[in-house]
Amino acid sequence: MLFIPELVLLIGSLVLFGVSLGEGKEKMAHNVALGLSVAASLLCLATLGQKGSLFFDAYRIDLFSQLFKLAMALGMTVVIIFGGQLKGITTKMRPEYYLFMVLSTLGLMMLVSSVELLTLFVALELSSFALYLMVPMRDDHGGLRIQMEAAIKYILFGVVATGTMLYGMSYLYGLTGTTYMSDLVPKMHELAGNPTAMLAIALFMSGFFYKLAVFPFHFWVPDVYQGASNVTTAFIASIPKLAATALLIRITTLVAPDAGESVVMLLMVCAVCSMFYGNLSALVQTDIKRMLGFSGIAHAGFVLLGLLTLDTAGFATSMYYISGYLFMNLACFLVICKVSQNGENVSIDDLSGLYKRAPLLALTLLIGMLALAGIPPFVGFMGKFMLLTGALKAGHLPLVILAALNTAIAIYYYLSVVRVAFTKAPEDRPDVSVDVLTRVVSVALIVIIIFMGVVPKPILALATSAVKSIL
Repeated sequence: MLFIPELVLLIGSLVLFGVSLGEGKEKMAHNVALGLSVAASLLCLATLGQKGSLFFDAYRIDLFSQLFKLAMALGMTVVIIFGGQLKGITTKMRPEYYLFMVLSTLGLMMLVSSVELLTLFVALELSSFALYLMVPMRDDHGGLRIQMEAAIKYILFGVVATGTMLYGMSYLYGLTGTTYMSDLVPKMHELAGNPTAMLAIALFMSGFFYKLAVFPFHFWVPDVYQGASNVTTAFIASIPKLAATALLIRITTLVAPDAGESVVMLLMVCAVCSMFYGNLSALVQTDIKRMLGFSGIAHAGFVLLGLLTLDTAGFATSMYYISGYLFMNLACFLVICKVSQNGENVSIDDLSGLYKRAPLLALTLLIGMLALAGIPPFVGFMGKFMLLTGALKAGHLPLVILAALNTAIAIYYYLSVVRVAFTKAPEDRPDVSVDVLTRVVSVALIVIIIFMGVVPKPILALATSAVKSIL
């Protein structure tokens, strides 16, 4: 039972591989992928209370890993539902597209359970290369080939980040003589204050800074978001960030409390640069995917606020915030995918009069944008409030002031999108059709975003228990 969610996805990917060998199997591939995502979600939910180790203790099952897996499986389910017709993906490649989506999710699930460096690296590469292949599968509607440039940038930056991470891993192994995280912790505490040890952790973190889109590993974000199809961007913008946060939490636990000043300073610099660069760049965007890309860089900075406290409460708050970000982001991308008629990119002006063309989508966009802006009573507000409170308690007052200033900056461009959707006339833009399943998902996302903001205590308590299980 310990490995059953991953095993289901692995067997399912083999089934999808067989389906992709035939012609005209797009519908079958969609049904298989949706069935796999639902099954994985249910199995992750069923295994929340299980604990154990596999593969010579290189793979650990605990509450921490299973919570992240559940969020990933739910995220994949939502993406498959609202991206059902795969508008913008080359028709003959759609079965393969579902195959790579499942493989990437499998790799990300394995990543959060990996507690040995080589196992972690293999899982990271499985998830990454599947994603690299999804980006250029966008069709060249209108003669555009920007997806190829996006794919090249994505893989090149990814290779550099991975190489940097491997360099850090080699330092960790050289200093400690082990690749197991459980053995690394006490040995890293013995190396407290060793500059090489701190450098090794910083380099190790870089691979996950890339996944989370943290400054200075953010350069790929706007071009990849714009060049990839809407469905692919929805996946890249949400699910891999869960795995990145999980691994950054695991890595940060390697830092001894009395030797964490250099790592805390690194996280502070990255957080401030990410927030200012992301928010200021987002102010001038007209393509909504590019805007959300820069916004994601800013949100990555907020996630780091929880990590730099180096305590259980901070880690748990980061878990809470990135989980909320998953649903806020998916709500916005659901609207983008449905407004786009043929898979083309959506500008902010394309949302004009959305409240008349598709009232439920307009409401979903409103909730998603207000939540991302950090306006109560949504999860974005509660997450930012707890992150700022935790950083203040840890004595980082200047950082809290800068983060609060960034929250004010972000409100402007988020509300600009809302203004266009609710105050501009639709002109000659067509109505947007929404199927029943998408309506259900829209309502579910709205309820989750509000519930997590209004009743955060049980979710935060669960996250705290999860973090304690890995300390």
